[in-house]
Amino acid sequence: MKYKIALQHTEEGYSVSGPGLPGCWSQGATEKEALANIQGAIKDYLAAREDLLRGLEVREIDVAV
Repeated sequence: MKYKIALQHTEEGYSVSGPGLPGCWSQGATEKEALANIQGAIKDYLAAREDLLRGLEVREIDVAV
């Protein structure tokens, strides 16, 4: 899967978030570290989301853009 991320250079290094994943963010001293950290954060986010949906009726729909 591919997710868009927002990467921002800060005084401490880099801040990175997943705009399509509310509350999913991370940071790193280097860009490489920040990108590795957000990958882990996204995996954790998706796992938590699956736990929240367990037992519910979930469907997918097509949305034209």
